Amino acid sequence: MMRKYTTQTTLVTALLLLLSTQLVVGQQYKNIVYAKTGRDLLVDIYLPENSPNPYLVVWVHGGAWHSGSKENPPKGLLENGYALASVDYRLSVEAPFPAMAHDVKAAIRYLRANAKKYGYRSDKIIVAGSSAGGHLAALIGTTNGNKELEGTLGDFLTTSSDVQATIDLYGPTNFTTILSQSTPHGISVRAPALALLLGKPVEQVPDLAKLASPVYQVDPTDPPIFIAHGEQDIQVPINQSLELVGACEANHVRVQFEVVYGAGHGTQEYDKPQFTDKMVAFLKEVLK
Repeated sequence: MMRKYTTQTTLVTALLLLLSTQLVVGQQYKNIVYAKTGRDLLVDIYLPENSPNPYLVVWVHGGAWHSGSKENPPKGLLENGYALASVDYRLSVEAPFPAMAHDVKAAIRYLRANAKKYGYRSDKIIVAGSSAGGHLAALIGTTNGNKELEGTLGDFLTTSSDVQATIDLYGPTNFTTILSQSTPHGISVRAPALALLLGKPVEQVPDLAKLASPVYQVDPTDPPIFIAHGEQDIQVPINQSLELVGACEANHVRVQFEVVYGAGHGTQEYDKPQFTDKMVAFLKEVLK
């Protein structure tokens, strides 16, 4: 009996060791102040294990623009050798758009300027996000060089905030059409969130709504973009991603669109290795 217990313990210990080895990441830097605007704006940096000088993915969290945090970002790309920076930004309950776009671009400037300090590449930066974060990632990716959205935060104003690839996971893309595409329940949720984001209901600020909509910002100079959307998503209509795909194709911007069959809004299908593999393959192709 004692021998059996010892054998089982050894196997469990070995299994736990194997799992911990698979989940180990490299150096982590938490709560770095990248800019100040009434409060500290923070970013967490995660470096992959045994992957010197990796590409950097800047992760933008979701939460309908009024909630969410930089904590616990998805680690799939990190485990595939990419560095990850998870960004804190002002929520719509703190400041209306374009505050959050200014913040993300300030974070990118900081991260590029300090690439050697933390140990990742500065030449090709990827912006990625899901839901509201997917919207912001798509907006950042379609507005390289846009002075109106650049802002003046931080100490690195002469450093570029341009990104070289974008990953948009089920993000809204056109604020002038999303409500008409939504169910009554969707409208009851999204209309207040958009009014809080823009400072007024969408119909009262059409120009601002267009500035905040990636669909209206696409031009032929934009970097490649990976878009994924679940066909069972009842939170953000899949037509939002289709509109962005259409705008990219019309402007000859490289776009890869993945319909995630059976997936809802942020469901487990996006956490599977098979889905991460598609993002990794895309990035390898467009960053080479």
